Amino acid sequence: MIGKFKITCDEATTICDKAQYGEASLKEKIKLNLHVLFCKICKLYSRQNNILTQVYKGKAIECKAKKFTMSDEDKLALKEKIKEIS
Repeated sequence: MIGKFKITCDEATTICDKAQYGEASLKEKIKLNLHVLFCKICKLYSRQNNILTQVYKGKAIECKAKKFTMSDEDKLALKEKIKEIS
């Protein structure tokens, strides 16, 4: 029974990455959790992966909140340069 849930470290990192984006199945998550119980390296990888995900999500929210637009002066200057080229 346990043999069905045994995976390699390469498989564990792949499942960890899939789980990060919500793409891992329940069976894969169980396999990953069992593997992480015994493998310190994969446990560290999983922890670091989660930290990076949280940092990225926080920065993504900040970026979405900001509006990146040109000032009216810059728009006019750009229009003038386009007219000069045309």
